Amino acid sequence: MLPGPTPGMPAAAAAGGFAVVDVEATGRSPWRHRVVEVAVVLLDERLDPQAEFSTLLDPLGPVGPTHVHRIAQEDVEGAPRFREIAPTLLELLAGRVLVGHHVTCDQAFLDREFARIGVPLPPVPLLCTMRLARAHLPQAPGFGLAACAEAAGLGWYPAHTALGDARVTAELLRYCVRAASGPPDDWTGPLREAARVPWPRLGPARSRQSGEPVPLLRREAPYGPWPRGAQPPAVVLTETGAMGSSA
Repeated sequence: MLPGPTPGMPAAAAAGGFAVVDVEATGRSPWRHRVVEVAVVLLDERLDPQAEFSTLLDPLGPVGPTHVHRIAQEDVEGAPRFREIAPTLLELLAGRVLVGHHVTCDQAFLDREFARIGVPLPPVPLLCTMRLARAHLPQAPGFGLAACAEAAGLGWYPAHTALGDARVTAELLRYCVRAASGPPDDWTGPLREAARVPWPRLGPARSRQSGEPVPLLRREAPYGPWPRGAQPPAVVLTETGAMGSSA
């Protein structure tokens, strides 16, 4: 199980390994909609946890399907804009294999957000836990994240929160890679390839007019597994530090 989140900014982790990502968005189209929450869980080459990062984002418009992601408009008031966290995201993703459940969707949203601020993301090796689950979890009733987590015995998690989804995706990756059934998965090549990809760097965003630091706003709940039928803990919104800025 992954450790508890590090308050504020994640501690520096050595380059290399895996970056498990999840985004919640204001809609389904990366071209028309915006990221409203992002999380990254860093794993080393042995799949051991290194660091976590997560925050709500101000999409500069409506938050979209609250009935799905449960993010209210007032939740993102004062949250960072994507440009303000972009330098940190670049540092977290650089040199790593990008992992997600249906990872091309998360990649597409991140790619468009960076493109909006004029930063092209390089092509990187991708690892999709949905595809892994098809090989290692044939008993799963479906291959959505919730069905795969249940089939792997990972228990309850706060679905449709970026950090909850990223944490359980990291657990699912670990389960599939270590599963006894199916052929072994060798990620030596993709890890080497990811380490060679040159990544852009980005300076901090200019200060807001108020000059005040921008808080990171994390949604989370204690990770399971919880007994079947038990009342799961509530998802809470906490401020976990602030983004630095420059004039």
